[in-house]
Amino acid sequence: MTRLLHDPREAATLLRAGELVAFATETVYGLGGDARNDRAVAAIFEAKGRPHFNPLICHFPDADAAFSEVRRDERARALAEAFWPGPLTLVLPRRTDSRVALLAGAGLDTLAVRVPAHSIALDLLKAVGTPVAAPSANRSGRVSPTTSAHVLEELGGRIAAVLEGGKCAVGLESTVLDLSGGGAVLLRPGGVPTEAIEAVIGPVGRPLKLDAGPSPTLRSPGLLLSHYAPGLPVRLDASEAGPDEALLAFGPAPSGAGLSFQLSEAGDLREAAARLFAGLRFLDAEGSRRGLARIAVMPVPGEGLAEAIRDRLARAAAPR
Repeated sequence: MTRLLHDPREAATLLRAGELVAFATETVYGLGGDARNDRAVAAIFEAKGRPHFNPLICHFPDADAAFSEVRRDERARALAEAFWPGPLTLVLPRRTDSRVALLAGAGLDTLAVRVPAHSIALDLLKAVGTPVAAPSANRSGRVSPTTSAHVLEELGGRIAAVLEGGKCAVGLESTVLDLSGGGAVLLRPGGVPTEAIEAVIGPVGRPLKLDAGPSPTLRSPGLLLSHYAPGLPVRLDASEAGPDEALLAFGPAPSGAGLSFQLSEAGDLREAAARLFAGLRFLDAEGSRRGLARIAVMPVPGEGLAEAIRDRLARAAAPR
């Protein structure tokens, strides 16, 4: 049963224990989980029925906390000063010492960060003491929630609690701006108008469409079929690995496998989702070091998280 809470400290205790708690921001209610807890992040995707492992926005109580996880530049500093707390999300290069789960960033080398302008959300973020990953607190593809009642209608029984925060003042998701490359690219319009951003840092570009070819500055999920795949080619639906292949296993692995990484021997989809990106990175690095030619991937059957895992693996295996 999903509880309705009124004390941010109680909600923070649940988040630190790896539970999911929805909370109000000035934009919409977010479905929060400890961004440093792999299984909690995987549970977010599971609760939403999210079909892809899109990067999640990490929420912080202040700019200093946000910039401790990403590398800021002068543009980021100026925008944070102008619009934080507020409905602006910045996509920036991830620090090498960041402890945010790889799954929260969809395995990319960037993170999406923001500081919400809502007193209860800020109280929660201060109390929890860790970055909180939080997409909108609704089932994937549904209308975003702006009241606690909306959240309970969507996710009641699927998450631990909802922290009551009243009706969201903005009611529209945050603007997402990519600053990870040389320019500034608008990935999603939202609560901060583009014109206001341009008044601070100058012209802002738009991402290329699917048929416009690849762009090295894109950090948005789903825009390209193949993005940030391992260096080694990926072979899907493998029953075993050849002598020149590393094996990404799910469930009982074939005997005699050489270099391998087990997503979940028990077939636990949440465990597999939590370990997916770490497994791909490990096999890519170690397989390259050993001179292997490919990564063979065992099938991941099922729905829900399995669909999301298969989607990310298909993108990793797409022709480049």
